[in-house]
Amino acid sequence: MSKPESAWRLRARTLAAMALLVAAQALVRIVPLARWRGWPGLAGAAAPHRQSEARRLAIHVERAAARLPWGALCLPRAIALSALLKNRNIPHQVVIAIRPAGQRGEADALHAWIDCGGIVVLGALEGPWHELARLP
Repeated sequence: MSKPESAWRLRARTLAAMALLVAAQALVRIVPLARWRGWPGLAGAAAPHRQSEARRLAIHVERAAARLPWGALCLPRAIALSALLKNRNIPHQVVIAIRPAGQRGEADALHAWIDCGGIVVLGALEGPWHELARLP
């Protein structure tokens, strides 16, 4: 049985996620999608224990987003988690989707999430959704 992680190590992971969120927000605002669309995601099949690790990392991204004074939308969150997952060589996909034409409202018309071996580990939101892109 592995020993529990220290509180400082967990805080450091959340701080790293926060730095990645800020960078991802800048990327989304400044750089056109065509320039960075090949970067997020990592092809392959994720084993169940890797999916659990991906869920734990997603918690750090969510905690970091909650602590930013300006918040973070779903796409920067997905990009930040993608960076953490790629760093640990965990296969995943960043999914970008839109609601069907008749169901688009003011909010939540576009959405992004992380799919890790068929499991949504970040950004689960009730559908329906039409996928625009799966990266990679």
